[in-house]
Amino acid sequence: MAVLRRLTQARRSSSERSALAGEAAAAAAEAALRAEPGPGDGNEPDASAAAKPGKAPRAPAENHTPDPDDPRAAAFFDCDNTILRGAAIFYLGVGLYRRGFLTRRDIARFAWQQAWFRLHGAEDPDHISDAKQSALGIVAGKPTADLEAICEEIFEDVVADKIWPGTRALVQMHLDAGQRVWLVTAAPLEVARIIARRLGMTGALGTVAEARDGLYTGRLVGDLLHGPAKAAAVRALARRERLDLDRCAAYSDSANDIPMLSLVGHPYVVNPDGALRRHARAQGWRVRDFRTGRKAARVGLPAAAALGVLAGAAAAGVALHRRRRRA
Repeated sequence: MAVLRRLTQARRSSSERSALAGEAAAAAAEAALRAEPGPGDGNEPDASAAAKPGKAPRAPAENHTPDPDDPRAAAFFDCDNTILRGAAIFYLGVGLYRRGFLTRRDIARFAWQQAWFRLHGAEDPDHISDAKQSALGIVAGKPTADLEAICEEIFEDVVADKIWPGTRALVQMHLDAGQRVWLVTAAPLEVARIIARRLGMTGALGTVAEARDGLYTGRLVGDLLHGPAKAAAVRALARRERLDLDRCAAYSDSANDIPMLSLVGHPYVVNPDGALRRHARAQGWRVRDFRTGRKAARVGLPAAAALGVLAGAAAAGVALHRRRRRA
């Protein structure tokens, strides 16, 4: 049955996998929202957790003004280079390497794939497939709780130091208007939830790794939440939460997110790559660039895919080894 299930998944088209990934991300986000404590019980997320002392940043001028307490409006934010300087998975990988969970050989492999990405300006499908399949094979059978614990430790400092203040102000603008605000990223859901919680956001849409009884199965639900899959997730969440996408806003730095940006009535381009800047100019979309004369570091999807899944494998593997020694 397991072989048949894998063959069935392999035969799905890329659009079917994107749709499945989007539905899985939306279902996980909605489930987490329903499980959270209600307002007034003292356990609400701290919206200022990532803010440094001093005056809060103001949102840039000429933004659309969100309608206060509009139940059908929300905002969707990409993570890497939009909210976070660089890529979330890069920081996760560095944190794991410093803790001895990844080897230099792992880092060298990801660096080569990243160099190819930067040289050619696009992801190599073979690199993506290789990284994803090898990493998922390693993580299979390992506990999911280990990844969550180590992400908490790593991102405590990352979220405090690597957030773009201008984008942070945009997040706060929507929160102050009483709107729901969602993080949408190809990073693993475990990472996405931590970043969203640190910023006081409503929740997160991220790549969902299949798990049963608290253990990774070694498969993704659908595919990486990337490109069209992000749009599918936003559309699925809007349907579940009864949002009117024409009244929603979305923010991203990458041309890969044009499908997501095109869904909403208020698309914003933040720290854009060249292709997205050209598209935004042609469409009349608003552009916000918070960089100071330099391009933000970009981490390719192959490296993100591999590091994200290897993170769970590494952390879980260490925990499993420790349990066996105690036994």
